[in-house]
Amino acid sequence: MNNILLKKDLSAEQLAMVQSELEKKQKSKGLAYLLWFFFGGIGGHRYYAGDIGIGIGMTLTLGGLGLWALIDVFFIGKRIESKTNQLEMELIQQVKATA
Repeated sequence: MNNILLKKDLSAEQLAMVQSELEKKQKSKGLAYLLWFFFGGIGGHRYYAGDIGIGIGMTLTLGGLGLWALIDVFFIGKRIESKTNQLEMELIQQVKATA
């Protein structure tokens, strides 16, 4: 919701710039789920999402002996959405700063 308010002040050209960069840099939920399926026990999906510290923790504990990895399947989608929203906010702020 916060990004909607930030985008309100942008011109059509600035919005196109934000959208273009977002499409290049955003993470895919499908790929995150694939990484979880094949490498969930060692935190592959966490590394992909940029959560390096948690990924290392999962690697060292083998996904909390599988329990942590199993629970993570329910949170992958929201985590990727959160990262995408954060990225969009950063891109909007960069475009506003250059204008």
